[in-house]
Amino acid sequence: MKIIHCADLHLDSKMTANLSKEQAKERKMEILRTFGRLVEYAKKNAVSAIIIAGDMFDTRNVSVTARNYVRDVIVNHPEIDFLYLRGNHDNDNFLSKLDEIPENLCLFSDKWMTYTYGKVAITGLELNKENSLTAYNTLVLNHDAYNIVTLHGQLAEYKSKDKTEVISLDELRNKNIDYVALGHVHSFAIHKLDARGVYCYPGCLDGRGFDECGPKGFVLLDIDTENDTATSTFVPFSSRVLHTVLVDVTGISTTQEAAIRMDAVVRENQYPSSCLVKFVLKGEVGVECELETDFLEEQFADYFYFCKVYDETKIQVNYQDYEKDASLKGEFVRLVSDSDLSEEEKAMVIRTGILALQGEEI
Repeated sequence: MKIIHCADLHLDSKMTANLSKEQAKERKMEILRTFGRLVEYAKKNAVSAIIIAGDMFDTRNVSVTARNYVRDVIVNHPEIDFLYLRGNHDNDNFLSKLDEIPENLCLFSDKWMTYTYGKVAITGLELNKENSLTAYNTLVLNHDAYNIVTLHGQLAEYKSKDKTEVISLDELRNKNIDYVALGHVHSFAIHKLDARGVYCYPGCLDGRGFDECGPKGFVLLDIDTENDTATSTFVPFSSRVLHTVLVDVTGISTTQEAAIRMDAVVRENQYPSSCLVKFVLKGEVGVECELETDFLEEQFADYFYFCKVYDETKIQVNYQDYEKDASLKGEFVRLVSDSDLSEEEKAMVIRTGILALQGEEI
């Protein structure tokens, strides 16, 4: 039996943090379409069930377009069961607006529910304030089944009395679990739970911001109950990939020198033009270094779908160079050097002042 484990789709996300209005609309539709492509993949690969471990939607008010699209995709694939466990971003808005719940949309609740497929049992529970402390004591699983437990939340070693979304690893151990299908963390991770089972976050299906960089996708489970074997494979699947690219610009003097360093990193890593890139400039530069991030963004705009440049360089001041400088610049540097500012503040003030004296716009 093949099962897809995905989570944190965040469909209908506004996508307005960095993108233009047109790009935000396009990315919103792309992410919605990624869900459709996922189901097409499931059909082509004879997947019997898709576990959605929370946060299928991003907002409380799901748009008509997103609601209709998700419903139609589910209804048009009756050969696949969709096991939907709501997360902290989900509510009843999607379900309550449906004329009827599709037969192949299997829901979980605040009590343990199990869906059985031969020797495979998929059990899940939506954690809340009322059940978070007692849920583990009521989880009873058949030793002879392949047991998948679905939850949405942040992992911790032990129970938490403060946050309902915290999942206790300790309380899940030695309960005949083979695979814990988790949602909430947006990066892929899989680790041993105990001698028998593992726990896994598939990560989000499609990255939306630069806190979600790198390959995104889902996990494909292939379970052979006859031979008691199972494999789990992470499948990269996002429509676009986001990258944070660190560029060492130590020693440069001009913006164009920074551009040459950036171009070299891009060529070395061969980032595709469809991706979204955030360049972070690192290293030490002199106080008279001319570095214009807006110009760099314009210069690299045609390289990628979206590009942003951040200047996180440190300023290196050699005060000896200005000790005998009789110019206004030298007097300014000496004045700042004798102030009570921190070394970092002195460097910033000196750099800003020198750029102003050179006629640069601050």
